Amino acid sequence: MEKFLIFVVVGLAAQAVDGSLGMAYGVTSNSLLVATGVSVAVASASVHFAEVGTTLVSGLSHWRFGNVDWRVVGMLAVPGGIGAFVGATALSNASTEAAVPWVAGLLIVLGVYIIARFVFSQPKVPSAGRRPGPWLLGPLGLVGGFIDSTGGGGWGPVTTPTLISSGTLDPRKVIGSVSTSEFVVALSASIGFLVGLSDEAIDWRIVGGLLAGGVVAAPFAAYLVRHLSLPVLGALVGSLILVTNYRTLLRSQDAESLPAYVPVVLVAVVVLTIALRKVGGRLTDTDGADDDREPARVG
Repeated sequence: MEKFLIFVVVGLAAQAVDGSLGMAYGVTSNSLLVATGVSVAVASASVHFAEVGTTLVSGLSHWRFGNVDWRVVGMLAVPGGIGAFVGATALSNASTEAAVPWVAGLLIVLGVYIIARFVFSQPKVPSAGRRPGPWLLGPLGLVGGFIDSTGGGGWGPVTTPTLISSGTLDPRKVIGSVSTSEFVVALSASIGFLVGLSDEAIDWRIVGGLLAGGVVAAPFAAYLVRHLSLPVLGALVGSLILVTNYRTLLRSQDAESLPAYVPVVLVAVVVLTIALRKVGGRLTDTDGADDDREPARVG
C-alpha cells in the first residue's frame, strides 16, 4: 500500500507538471520512478500503460473543443506508433545495465531542453498558416515515438515545439493534435512492452498509481498554471530531471559521491536564480502586472 501511494504521488506530480507546461508527464514520471529503484523498462512500460488512459481523455476533450486537425493526427500518429513500438521492443530486449545509462542520458538531454525552452527563451506563438505536410510529420512522428518509448517520455517535448515553430498550424490545433496522437503512441508502446516484457513482468500497482494520481491532478493543473510562473516551474522541473537522472547515471557507473553532486546542484541553483530574476524583471517592468503568468500552454 505504501508503494502504491508513492506511485500515486509520482503520477500526481507528473500530471501537474504536464498540465502546466503542456509536456513532460512521461519524462517527469519516468525520472521519479527510476529514482525509486524501478527498472528502466518497467518504468517506461508503466508510464505508457497509464498514458493510454490519460491521453484518451485528453484527446476526447480536445476533440470536443475543436482543437484537433484529424489530417495532422493521422500523419503524425501512424509513424509515431511505429517508432514507439520499435523503441519499446528494443528497450525491453536490452539488458538493464546497458539501458540505464542510455535512458538517464536521454532524460538529462530532455531536462536541459525544458530548461532552455522555459527559462532561457520566450517562445513565439505564430499565427495560423498552412497545415504541415507528410515530409515533416512522418519523420517527426517516427523520431518522437522512438524517443518517447525508450526514454519513458518525450513525445510532447519533441513534437509540439517543432510544429509550433514551423508556423504551419495554429498553436491550439498543434497542442490538440499532438495530445490526440499521443494515444496511439502510448498504445503502441504498451503493446511493444507487452511483447518484450510479458504481462507478468509489469507491476500493475505502478500503472494504477500513476493513473490515479494523474486523474486527481488533472483538474488542478489549470489552477497551477495561473498561480505559478512558467519559467520558475520549468526551472524546477528541469532541475529535478537533471538531478535525479544524474544520480542514476553516477550509480550505474559506480561513481556516486558527495563531491560528484556539486556540479549538477550548482547548475540547478543558477537556473532557478535566473528564472526568479526573469520573473522579477517582468514584474518590475510592468509595475506589478502578472505578465509572467501565461494562461495558455505553449508546447
